[in-house]
Amino acid sequence: MVGIVLSFAWLKLLHLPDPDAVPHYAIGVYCYTLSIILEMITEPLYVIGQVLLFVKLKVISEGFAILGRCLVTVMLVMFYPQWGLLSFCTAQMTYTLIYICCYYGYFIWFAAYRVKKDDDFPLYSMRDFFPKYEKGKPFISFEYASLTWSFFKQSFLKQILTEGERYVMTVFNVLSFADQGLYDIINNLGSLAARFIFLPIEDSSYLFFSQTMERNKSLQKQKENSMKLASEVLQHLLQAVVIIGVTFLTFGYSYSYLLLDLYGGRLLSSGRGPILLRWYCVYVLVIAVNGITECFMFATMKKEQVDRYNQKMLIFSVIFLFSSWQLTLHFGSVGFIWANCLNMLARIVYSSTYINQYYKGYVNQPLTGLMLPIYLVFVYVVALVVTSYSEVLYLQSDGISAKLAHIGIGMVCLSAVLFSVFIFEKDLLIFMQRQYSYRKEKKQLT
Repeated sequence: MVGIVLSFAWLKLLHLPDPDAVPHYAIGVYCYTLSIILEMITEPLYVIGQVLLFVKLKVISEGFAILGRCLVTVMLVMFYPQWGLLSFCTAQMTYTLIYICCYYGYFIWFAAYRVKKDDDFPLYSMRDFFPKYEKGKPFISFEYASLTWSFFKQSFLKQILTEGERYVMTVFNVLSFADQGLYDIINNLGSLAARFIFLPIEDSSYLFFSQTMERNKSLQKQKENSMKLASEVLQHLLQAVVIIGVTFLTFGYSYSYLLLDLYGGRLLSSGRGPILLRWYCVYVLVIAVNGITECFMFATMKKEQVDRYNQKMLIFSVIFLFSSWQLTLHFGSVGFIWANCLNMLARIVYSSTYINQYYKGYVNQPLTGLMLPIYLVFVYVVALVVTSYSEVLYLQSDGISAKLAHIGIGMVCLSAVLFSVFIFEKDLLIFMQRQYSYRKEKKQLT
């Protein structure tokens, strides 16, 4: 119902592109709305899969769905270019159908198999996956409904904070379509690290913290082993994402121009593209830290704390939207990245304050994982200076040999950085090795 109303508002209240230049625009809006509605049908199965740690199910389902969407998009664009938006609508519906079939197909098999072989699984048929009325019990648990409403408000505000710049672009029309297209390209390239590296880490971290720590208990009332384990994991996760983020920042600054030149030629590398991508590397570091700190905070917060955080999120949303609007008006598309950085920094301050108070008085302070050793910082600075100077030489000579030399210098500097991490972050490497061995043994037992 909400999707239908918003689709109507999108088509009737906002500025629409020229029908001759972009045909079938209304059909595209309705198709994407239908796709979202259908995907929501799979949401109960997705939640159960997350709780039961069916990580492979999520990876395989989304992988096949994305692969299907990409193949359909490429084939329709190549053989039926006159379809325009209809090609992308068809590809999106293909993604949705594959995604639904993967989840429902797996759980239909899983429920039937568990009924015969394992009585521990509480759901015995597909009917058990959906709401139902039981005699003597209320149809809706007001406690869970209240908690769900709190998370809904939080998710709504988080959506504004995550995708707010797109709403500003659409509603206020602060950028031309050409600048919006350039920003989307940079955003898609820069977000690859967030999607393929940080997002799986965040999902696994949230599941770990939510199952290790009890939500409604303070640190003093937690189990000693769980408290110590969660503290160590949080500290090492922060170390890992900071190292990954600083590495992206160090080499992204010097290789943004080369990457865009190889990806899209002079069309992308000659304008503001390299500047946008360099600032996006800063944003990658910020979202890496924010993702881990918020994972722990959301996994351990009480309902009252979630409600208070929702109020703070409302303030963050207003500040973010206003800063996005003003910074973009004065500085162009890079203002969106600056506004996102400011938004994430504010959320990091809040979540770090929560973690600091949560572990107040505890021996091991997990926030120390945010600080890199001074020797490793020195190596990063040297790598940044060397690769930046190499980029200046490369820009003066635009031949193939210059590009290869620039890439070679980057590989040498990256090797030096990785060797330094191996030398100065032995605790992190031992922790990663221990976790890998534990997972390997667990996999062999199962």
